[in-house]
Amino acid sequence: MTSPTGSTKGGRGKPKSSKAVSRSQKAGLQFPVGRIARFLKAGKYADRVGAGAPVYLSAVLEYLAAEVLELAGNAARDNKKNRIVPRHIQLAVRNDEELSKLLGTVTIANGGVLPNIHQNLLPKKTGKGKGDIGSASQEF
Repeated sequence: MTSPTGSTKGGRGKPKSSKAVSRSQKAGLQFPVGRIARFLKAGKYADRVGAGAPVYLSAVLEYLAAEVLELAGNAARDNKKNRIVPRHIQLAVRNDEELSKLLGTVTIANGGVLPNIHQNLLPKKTGKGKGDIGSASQEF
């Protein structure tokens, strides 16, 4: 027999005393699946939006964010800083081949440029042999 509270197995619908579980929690994600679903619907990218599309997009965005933040955190640690600033994001993105290709046309505000000195601008190495011990220019 079923009880009037509806707490037995096999009934239709949700049990009465269940707590709401977000779609992000169901998918095991930190990024908001519901909000991305709302943006996909409101943006009119298509007439209809499938149930799996916002979950997939949330997972991809979360992965990209985690990747950039991990590399930027490493760049910040290399510079002996505890806080990630746009410079660290720029260094992280431009030193990673795939992220640099993805964000090739993107300008990061206050990011600066990669430290790079052209080979022609560096001073010439003047080491002719073992006889040169002192200064490089001793022609009389």
